[in-house]
Amino acid sequence: MQVLAALAPELPLSQVGDYVRRVEELGFDGVHIAETIHDSLMVAALAAEHTTRLTIRTAVTLAFVRSPTLTAYSAWDLAHLSGGRFELGLGSQIKQNIEDRFGMPWSEPQARMREYVEAVQALFAAFGSGRPVHYTGQSYRLTRLQPYFNPGPSDLPAPPIWLGAVNAGMCELAGRSARGVVTHSTNSDPDYLRDVVRPALERGAAATGRSQAPLLIVSTAIATGHSDDEVDGEWERQRRMLAFLLSTPAYAGALRRRGRTSLPDRLRALTRGQRWDELPGVLDDTVLAELVVRGRYEQLPQLLSDRYGDIADGVVLPPATGQGDESLARCVRELRQGPRSVD
Repeated sequence: MQVLAALAPELPLSQVGDYVRRVEELGFDGVHIAETIHDSLMVAALAAEHTTRLTIRTAVTLAFVRSPTLTAYSAWDLAHLSGGRFELGLGSQIKQNIEDRFGMPWSEPQARMREYVEAVQALFAAFGSGRPVHYTGQSYRLTRLQPYFNPGPSDLPAPPIWLGAVNAGMCELAGRSARGVVTHSTNSDPDYLRDVVRPALERGAAATGRSQAPLLIVSTAIATGHSDDEVDGEWERQRRMLAFLLSTPAYAGALRRRGRTSLPDRLRALTRGQRWDELPGVLDDTVLAELVVRGRYEQLPQLLSDRYGDIADGVVLPPATGQGDESLARCVRELRQGPRSVD
C-alpha cells in the first residue's frame, strides 16, 4: 500500500520546504497538496525543490478556475523541476465556490471535466512532440500553439493525471481517462468505495480497454498522533472540519447513507446563517465515530489495513505534527508492508 502525507492547507509557504523534507525522511511515498488558501501548483513547486524522492501530487488542483493551457504549462514545468515526480490531481469543486468564490462560469461538471482532461492531455502530447495542438470540444477549443510557445520536445513522460471524485460518474471518468481517483474525506467509507467507487473505476477502464488498472487512493478522516492527548486534539479538529464539509450537499451522502437524514439540513442551515461556531456541535461522538478512523500511530496500520487493505492502493495520513518521529516512521513502514498477520 502506498502511504502519502497530507500537507496542511494553512501551512505558511516559508515552512513547506522543512515539512516535505521531514516527510521524505519519515519514509512516505509522496505528499498530497490541497488547494484552499494557497495555489496548489506553487506549493508543489516548493515541494519539488526541497525533495529528491517523494511523489508530489496535487489533491486537488481546481480545474474549472484555470485555462487548460495554463494548467498544462505549470504541470509540465513541475514535471521537469521534479525530475518526473510530479502528478496532477484535478477536481471540479462545487458550483457555489466556482461562481461566488472564484467568479468563474459553471457548467455540468462531468462532461466539462472530461473535456478538460482531454485538453490537458492533448497539450502534453503537443509539448512532448513539439508539434501543434488541436482539440475542440463544447467547453474548450485549443487550435493555436506556435513553436515559440511550445516548451517541448521532452524525454520525460507527461505528468499522470488523477481525479478527485465522489460520485459514480466522475469515478467512471477517472477509470476512462486518469491514473486513478483520490477520494474525498467525507465519502471514504469502505462500503461506499467497494459498492460505488471501485465498480465505477472498473467500468470506465473496461469501456476504453485500458491495460493499466486505475488506482484508488483513500483520503479518509483520521484522528491520530503520538499520544492520546494528540489523538483527542485531532478528533476535535476532524469534528470541526467534517461539520463544515458535510454542510455541502455534494458531500452529505455520507450522512444519509447512515440514516442521518436530518443532519445535512441542520448543518446547511447553520452555514447559510454563517453560524460557523455552532457547526461542530451537530456532530456528536457517535456520528463522528462512524466517519473518523481514530488511534495512535502504533494502532493505525492495523486499523487502516482492516478497513481498506482489500480495496485501496494507497492511503493518505494527516499532516505530521508533534515530536517523536520514530513511531510515525514505524507506522509508515508497516502500512507500506501491508496487513499484519494475526495468529
